[in-house]
Amino acid sequence: MIHAMDEQIQTQTPYRIAERRFSVSHQMVTTAFDLPGYRVMQNLGVVRGIVVRSRNIFANIGASLQTIVGGNIKAWSQLCEQTRADAFDIMIQHASELGANGIIGARYDANEISSGATEVLAYGTAVIVEPIEGTNIYDS
Repeated sequence: MIHAMDEQIQTQTPYRIAERRFSVSHQMVTTAFDLPGYRVMQNLGVVRGIVVRSRNIFANIGASLQTIVGGNIKAWSQLCEQTRADAFDIMIQHASELGANGIIGARYDANEISSGATEVLAYGTAVIVEPIEGTNIYDS
């Protein structure tokens, strides 16, 4: 039986990394190198999510006109935010498929591939963590 989460994960990338054993929740991803209240039991290695996105020509024309008057260019801001969210979700998929339940040291990077096409990379270290005995994780 395929769960809705499995279907969503399979639509993020055209490939599977490994069989899923755990699932990484968004709350278990951090830019720090530890998760308060948890002990890292196993390092599963670097995980990544890569998205290459091009700009919509019509949104690009409107955004280019908006650069004349200044201010926040909403079309590009939305594109950047959606692309980062997609890369983040793929990184979580990769970690989940490796059997992780957390990601530490999470970072983003972006590079222009060609004129109008940008790669966004989300990466971090997939880990298996367990709560530290006697620690109330809700106080962290």
